[in-house]
Amino acid sequence: MWRRPLGPEPAMELHQLRCFVAVAEELHFGRAARRLNMLPSALGRHVRLLEEGLRTQLLARTTRSVSLTEDGSAFLREARRLLARADEITAEFRDRARRGSVKLKVGAIDTAAAGLMPALLHDLRDRRPDIVIELLEEKTIRMVPRLLSGGLDLAFIRPPEHHDKRIATEMLFYETAVVAVPARHRLASRKRLTIDALVEQPLIVPDRRSRPHSHDLTMKLFDGAGLKPAIAQVAEEKQTIVNLVSAGLGLAIVPRWTSRMATRGVRYVPLAVAGAGGQRLLPLAAAWVSGVPDPTRDDVLALIRSQLVRYAADA
Repeated sequence: MWRRPLGPEPAMELHQLRCFVAVAEELHFGRAARRLNMLPSALGRHVRLLEEGLRTQLLARTTRSVSLTEDGSAFLREARRLLARADEITAEFRDRARRGSVKLKVGAIDTAAAGLMPALLHDLRDRRPDIVIELLEEKTIRMVPRLLSGGLDLAFIRPPEHHDKRIATEMLFYETAVVAVPARHRLASRKRLTIDALVEQPLIVPDRRSRPHSHDLTMKLFDGAGLKPAIAQVAEEKQTIVNLVSAGLGLAIVPRWTSRMATRGVRYVPLAVAGAGGQRLLPLAAAWVSGVPDPTRDDVLALIRSQLVRYAADA
C-alpha cells in the first residue's frame, strides 16, 4: 500500500518531470536511464521524490515490469505540457538575450579545449569578432545535461553510446593516438611505437564510467592486435594520467592533443596502428539541442565546416 510521507512537501523540479516522462515512455528504468545518460538508481530517486511531492503513486513497479497508474497516466499528459512550455520559455529568452549580445556558451572535452578551441577562437576573432565565447572544459557525460538545460549552446564531445534524440550531433573528425612515455624510459627515444612494443609495459588508463571512448581506445587497440594490456592504474582526469606517467608509474595511450597539456618529464611518441579501424577510435563531434534556432551557433558551425580539413590535420 502506498503511504503518504509526512513532513513538508518537496518542490517539483523540471528534471524530475523529465525523468518521469522518460520512464513513462520507455516503461523500463534501465532504458530510460540510458536515454538521459543517468544511473538507474539516480533516475529512480528522482521519480520517488516526484511521487512524494505529489503524494501519489505514478508508477506501478514489480521486479519484472513498470506500468503507469491511473494518476500516472493523467500526470504524464500534464508533465509533457509543462516541459513543452518550459522549452518554449527557454527558447524565447535565449532569443531575447541574443538580440542584445552575441555570447555563445561552448563546452569542450579536455583535448578539444587544448587542440581545437585555440584554432577556432583565433579564426572567430578574425571573422566574427562580435561573438564572445564562454568556454567550459568538461566531460561528455556532464555536458549533455548542460545542453538540455540551456547551460551550453554548443559542445564538442565524444558521441555517447546511447544517443539522446533531443541532441543533434555532427561528426567532425577522429583524433590521433600517441603514447605518453616517461622521458627517461627506454621507449622514449623511439620515433614510433607499436602495440607490440607496449606488451607487458604498465599502462595507465582512464576510468570507463566517465571516459568510455578514451578507456576503450587502449582496450580495442590491444584486442585488435590479439594482445592484453597490463593495466597498472586507473585514473579519471587526463592531467592526472599524464602526471602519473611523469612520475614513472606507467605509460598511457592518449589523444595527440594531450601533448599540449605541458607536463615535465613526459614524451609523446606517435603510435603506429595497423588498419583504418584503429585510427577511428577517438571521434570528436559537435552537439547542440535539436530544433532550437540559434544563428550565432550556426555561424560557428559553418566556420568549423569551412576549416574542417585544417582542424582535422592538426588532430
